[in-house]
Amino acid sequence: MAETPFTELNVIIGPQPPARLDKALARDVPEQAALSRSRLMRMIADGAVSRDGVVLDSPRAQVAEGDVLTLRVTHGAEIATVAQDITLDVLYEDDDLIVINKPAGMVVHPAPGSPDQTLVNALLHHCGDSLSGIGGEKRPGIVHRIDKDTSGLLVVAKTDRAHHGLATQFERHTVNRRYLALVYGCPDAGDPRLRGARGVSFESANIMKITSQLARHRTDRQRQAVIWSGGRHAVTRARVLQAFGTPAQLALVECWLETGRTHQIRVHMTHAGHALVGDPVYGGGRRKLSPKALSARAIDACSAFPRQALHAATLGFVHPVTGDALEFAAPLPDDFAALLDALQTSPDDTSR
Repeated sequence: MAETPFTELNVIIGPQPPARLDKALARDVPEQAALSRSRLMRMIADGAVSRDGVVLDSPRAQVAEGDVLTLRVTHGAEIATVAQDITLDVLYEDDDLIVINKPAGMVVHPAPGSPDQTLVNALLHHCGDSLSGIGGEKRPGIVHRIDKDTSGLLVVAKTDRAHHGLATQFERHTVNRRYLALVYGCPDAGDPRLRGARGVSFESANIMKITSQLARHRTDRQRQAVIWSGGRHAVTRARVLQAFGTPAQLALVECWLETGRTHQIRVHMTHAGHALVGDPVYGGGRRKLSPKALSARAIDACSAFPRQALHAATLGFVHPVTGDALEFAAPLPDDFAALLDALQTSPDDTSR
């Protein structure tokens, strides 16, 4: 078997360094090398860092100002994940990244329950040799995910430098991510129930803000739960774009994330009493909708919708290599568009 290609990078430890190898490297490795902290830790563990020919394989190894550390940076190693010829809706692609409009039903990354037919399998085939390597492996760099049954936009890195730059933007919450969701009820600042809901507040223009900590549910490990201590900080904002029914039975809302946690929009909207239509985990089952407010066709469409009505519609970020501001928009998928079309029918329309 051929040896994995690599390059050697010499790093000179600067003045007043942290005593530990891992922290000194994280500080002094040139930014253009695009080596993340986690990548550096793996390199240390793999024996890819040395000083004067002696391997330093402990992150706690002592270093001093002026030390010259040699890093063996591998790239382009093949991985076991299979490339599969799966059609992708590509909105943008260059040498460093690719923007995909993911269909509902596609898992982003292989996992025990979904070993193939994922976005990663599709990207390995689509990108082929244009993947220069992420973390030393020839693979796409997933910097964020959306749920299997959520449709919409994802940006994926093709190079280490893009992966490093995009990950930094997500960590700093500077990426603009906007979602469209169809929810039960209609969030409104005048609702006394919402005024008393913990973690829920309203900003100008009737924008609902939900702030909490999120963590795995104590008894159901597939769910996330709102908590008030521990966990991870999460902030969601939502505004109503259109209400359906009189009185309002449903609302199309635009949600945007200040943080990006697992199931964040679904959990937060449910906490506020406005669960997403079709959500099999947080929706609480089928909701009773008034036939006086909505048509039979609209009620049937909501009852039959097979997934959470959530679409990642807008994605904006700074290109991590060129510095250009990029923003993309993805139209609603056919099933979501048909659902909204059914909601436009009059309650007097008895057709199904």
